[in-house]
Amino acid sequence: MILDAGHGGEDSGAKSPSTGLFEKNLTVEMVKLIRDELAGSVKVILTRDHDMTYDLDKRVEFVNGHEDAVLVSIHFNSTGSSAIAGPEVYYWRVDSYTLGKRIEQSLSAAVPYHSGNRGLVRRRLRLTRNPWLPSVLVECGYLSNASEAASIAKPEYQRTLAKAIAKGILAQRAEGDGNLGPLPPPINAPLSRPTDPRE
Repeated sequence: MILDAGHGGEDSGAKSPSTGLFEKNLTVEMVKLIRDELAGSVKVILTRDHDMTYDLDKRVEFVNGHEDAVLVSIHFNSTGSSAIAGPEVYYWRVDSYTLGKRIEQSLSAAVPYHSGNRGLVRRRLRLTRNPWLPSVLVECGYLSNASEAASIAKPEYQRTLAKAIAKGILAQRAEGDGNLGPLPPPINAPLSRPTDPRE
């Protein structure tokens, strides 16, 4: 299991207007909490455990060097509408669908924020399309929503998120692709590039 803390260093990611917290710092704390939840069950590798600049293509290269692994990249969302709240999970590959679905279901059951968020979404991103192995990107909530951002700032809420994500990962490990209905069809699309228009 490879846990990726999104952004870092010069790339701070989103910033909460209400709490002032930066995504790049929250994601590091989250991957450490998820690692702790998975301890003893899954071998975990972190792409980073401190504040550092780490190019997305370099992350993909690192991930692709671990053939038998699964990637879960951790992020926090932001948008121009302060009303939207709740977790979202992005996937692209067919072999990533049920992992994404289990994490999304686990998060949805664990957190109180659901307002306009899209749940599980198929998105062609560099960390969902370009790895050669199962990979999902988890947006743990919206920093642009003041209520959700206030919760995200609390260590106990971060632990709730970590437990939910770990629960989804372990469910996928135990159950595989069964019991979640038909898989989506494959889509033959080029690798994601930095110059791609934002979806």
